[in-house]
Amino acid sequence: MKAGGVNSVLIYAVNDGAVMGAWAKDQGVEGHELIKLVGDTRMELTKHFGLVLDHAGPMSVLGNNRCKRSSMLVDNGVIKSINVADAADDPAGDDRPETTLAEKMLEDLRNLGKSEL
Repeated sequence: MKAGGVNSVLIYAVNDGAVMGAWAKDQGVEGHELIKLVGDTRMELTKHFGLVLDHAGPMSVLGNNRCKRSSMLVDNGVIKSINVADAADDPAGDDRPETTLAEKMLEDLRNLGKSEL
C-alpha cells in the first residue's frame, strides 16, 4: 500500500470497523496517513490467504474463527513474503510471534534486495 509515494502499513484483523477504529485510537495511529487498520468482518482476506485460525484450543477461548498471526510483504499487489506464527504446539502463534514482527519484515526486505522490489 502506498501513500504519497511512501510505503505504508495495512493491518487487518477479523473484527468490525468499530473495533479496528478503537484499536487505531488506542495505538495512537487513528487517522495516520501511513498506517491503516481495517476489519475483515467476513473473513474474505483471511480465507483467501488460507490464514483461518480454527484450531479447537484457541477457539475454546476466542469463540469465533480468527486470522492466524501473520505478516506479509506486498509490493504492487504481489506478495513477496508471508510469515505465519503458528506451529503444531502453538496454533495461535502466541509463543513465537517474532516470526511476524517488524524485525522479520525488515529481514525479508534485506533478503529480497532492490531488484525484486
